[in-house]
Amino acid sequence: MITFRKPLEGIERPQMEADVVIVGGGPAGMACALRLAQLIDEHNAEHPNPEEQMSKENIYVLEKAREVGQHCLSGALLDPRSMRELLPGFENEAPIDAEVTKESVWFLSSGRARKFPFVPPPLRDHGNYVISLNRFAKWMGQKVEEAGITVFTGFAGSELLFDDDSRDPELARVAGVRTDDKGVDKHGQPKANFEPGYDLRAKITILAEGTRGNCAKQLINRLGLEDPDHAQTYGIGIKELWEIPAGRVAKGEVIYTLGWPLTTREYGGSWIYGISDTLISIGYVTGLDYEDPRTDPHHVFQDFKQHPFARRILEGGKMIRYGAKSLPYGGWLTMPRIYGNSWMILGDSASFLNSQRLKGIHLAIKSGMLAAETAFDALFDNDASADTLSEYKAAVDQSWIFDELYRIRNFHQAFEHGLYEGVIRAGIQQVFRGGNLGPDYKNHAAYLRMRHQDVLNIHDEGRDRILFNAKGDGKLTFDRLTDVYHSGTRHDDDQPVHLVVKDLNICSDRCAKEFGNPCQYFCPAAVYEMVEDGAEGGQLHINFANCVHCKTCDIMDPYQIIDWVPPEGGGGPNYDGM
Repeated sequence: MITFRKPLEGIERPQMEADVVIVGGGPAGMACALRLAQLIDEHNAEHPNPEEQMSKENIYVLEKAREVGQHCLSGALLDPRSMRELLPGFENEAPIDAEVTKESVWFLSSGRARKFPFVPPPLRDHGNYVISLNRFAKWMGQKVEEAGITVFTGFAGSELLFDDDSRDPELARVAGVRTDDKGVDKHGQPKANFEPGYDLRAKITILAEGTRGNCAKQLINRLGLEDPDHAQTYGIGIKELWEIPAGRVAKGEVIYTLGWPLTTREYGGSWIYGISDTLISIGYVTGLDYEDPRTDPHHVFQDFKQHPFARRILEGGKMIRYGAKSLPYGGWLTMPRIYGNSWMILGDSASFLNSQRLKGIHLAIKSGMLAAETAFDALFDNDASADTLSEYKAAVDQSWIFDELYRIRNFHQAFEHGLYEGVIRAGIQQVFRGGNLGPDYKNHAAYLRMRHQDVLNIHDEGRDRILFNAKGDGKLTFDRLTDVYHSGTRHDDDQPVHLVVKDLNICSDRCAKEFGNPCQYFCPAAVYEMVEDGAEGGQLHINFANCVHCKTCDIMDPYQIIDWVPPEGGGGPNYDGM
């Protein structure tokens, strides 16, 4: 019997009062905390009277990983613009691997690579930095703690607290967040070491959980914060760190590819970043809006590495780390409402990512800074109403975030009907500063584009390249379990499953017939497995201990019956150096 993770009812929970609770210790959350600390320090320096002083004691950051940065994953290139505003001169002490000095873009077909005659302006990265987001977030966390803000690691935000049952975004008020229960066994019963989660009752709750954040998803669904005509769309990035022989990719070199092994009907491409003369970040992003339910993003990446272009770089090298993470592609048009009574949403949870530039860290940081400035004003005035916190959205609209994202608001949507049409439409948008020849595109949730397996043409060009393949040669390509091992993922096996499937019968019957159980293919960590069970057919087995927290299942399940919720705090991948 599978027992899924549910909050225990009828138990007394410890209460903590807070001024501000920031859920998520990535770049957005840490920037928010650090900027808020700076503003309080500036205020206190200008107002030495003790009665006018403001305190940082009741400002908390919750991070579900065992250590800050362990769940942070990106390519990663950092546009330094927002960091120079937050911490001028940060380059002198931050963990930066290399400054970008060389870029190239390639189009791959089977066995061939054609270099673009010029680098498109959005992909010109001179002056940006190659970083490990894991190490960068960890460094930001140290800065936050030095500034006097408390960071609680190993504590996941399991659910939001509300003052009432209202579902009106103008009236509903978030009262704080409940952290996860610890010491619950796989049957859902308290163990000897059981500790109930805390109810952190906060004047302001700020959600900075990353893509498809658990609490942000609760809030968006409860209050209807997403425009149904502009639903969020996503991609999944599969990444490996490789040690390679010197001389193949220079330190600070950036390489992008598009095309093979995806067909012209899918969206995505690869990156290769030179961390040092012998260490590279290499990965592939596949848009999670494909039609074929058998599409396998993990296999797409492994197949990409077998192309002569990638093989020449990797052969003779060694894969040392692995990770996977989803990212929001929709941009400005898919941004949900980002403020309300006592709450704000930041970073990837709020769609602050530039899909044209393949960058979002700088936008996440800037959103955190603007939210902090709004939170400071709200604390000073003792007013966290939606009217006051609307200053956050107004500040975003008046900042360079708007300038950057509004001009590419239709970019990803342009590729909905294929690569070639997308390139043409993207060119038109360059001329019209993000606009089309007509109105802005509408788009619906990408899982709705998935087609039933009985209407697919299995002989379509390139199908075999993107479909499931469990094997690897152990040198250049790897199976899922080998890669998961290199992600450092660890969960306590004796806990309820944190991937909540609302109706298992759909998996074994309807989904098997209509879509062929795509969870087996889109999950990059071998979490979902259909196991034959005699006359009853296949039964879904969930290997939740493999989960790398990418949220792809929550995004792409065609029936939306999979709900990713946080496992016991501290569990998950360890993206050390990633």
